Amino acid sequence: MALQYRAAVLHAAQTPMSIETITAAALKPTDVLVRIRAAGLCHTDLEVIEGSLRYPLPIVLGHEAAGIVEQIGPAARGVKVGDHVVLSWNPHCGHCFYCDRDAPILCEEYLGLGPKAVAFDGAIRGTLADGRGVQQLMFLGSFGEYSIVPDQQAIPVPKEIPFDRACLIGCGVMTGAGAALNLGAIAHGDTVMVIGCGAVGLAAVQGARLAGAGAIIAVDVNPAKLLLAAKMGATHGVDASKDDAIAVGKRQTNGRGVDVVIESAGSVSAFRVTSEAVRPGGQIIWLGKIDVDKDVSFRWGSLMQEKRIRRVSYGNARPRRDFPLLARAYLDGSLMLDELITRRIRLDEINDGFAALKRGEAIRSVITFD
Repeated sequence: MALQYRAAVLHAAQTPMSIETITAAALKPTDVLVRIRAAGLCHTDLEVIEGSLRYPLPIVLGHEAAGIVEQIGPAARGVKVGDHVVLSWNPHCGHCFYCDRDAPILCEEYLGLGPKAVAFDGAIRGTLADGRGVQQLMFLGSFGEYSIVPDQQAIPVPKEIPFDRACLIGCGVMTGAGAALNLGAIAHGDTVMVIGCGAVGLAAVQGARLAGAGAIIAVDVNPAKLLLAAKMGATHGVDASKDDAIAVGKRQTNGRGVDVVIESAGSVSAFRVTSEAVRPGGQIIWLGKIDVDKDVSFRWGSLMQEKRIRRVSYGNARPRRDFPLLARAYLDGSLMLDELITRRIRLDEINDGFAALKRGEAIRSVITFD
């Protein structure tokens, strides 16, 4: 008998999601059936709800999740029934132009299939009660009791880490911490500025601390988030509604500008600040995003002097390497995850959770499943 489970389904942008019954497809040979135990509410999901990020509908959103493996296909590798796993939203073929160049985030199959909101083999893994297929965001669709993914997307982590903390590793924490640890080239004693102290920015603050930064300047317009950034390792906090982050960065560096700027606010003004705040020869990492059809302009002089700019989506993630490392960092006390969770909600409360995220009231709301 086919598996049936409850999931939150979005039928139209700017409308509430409805909790509906999904009938799961039979597992393919390399598929893994994961019972979702926790799923974080991310700004990317909110972009789809609001219509600024466009996908085929109806769709099950959710791409930051952790759970337990309940069944595997006969050819599945690297995972077994009973494993606790964090899900990765970046499957890749391993043999295309970009995979051969160690850039799985640019995998041709991943980029080609992603906008279709299907599984990584191009098929649909679930149907609604009326027989229509339901799409899944970012190859996961984790706002439901179950998710079917290929084996490469289910990454075993230590069973000691609670699911509501583990799920954060799958997107926000990997993106922010990975930007600092894998891409920032932060040298011991460097001055790092992190603009935007949501879940991703706070993870970047911690990544900069773990990388050995000498000074970490956190920038936000929310005093509570700046206090949390200080708890996680920021040495300076700048309320951007009152103070000039560029001037603060220059004061801390004898007028040079900071060595690395990590942007995670996702605003036009924040992108502009990055190019003005970084020193000549410094590194700019953009994590935030705005509507894909909007323009951002810069003062040309701010882009001169050998400054390096990199747009990053997933912190140069290598999930089978990085997810267990981040989980162990939490377990040994060097990575703070508890403080990122603003509230825990039921699946039925998902629309309220996104309303709170839109109002800026939540770092992360996490759906927990019994």
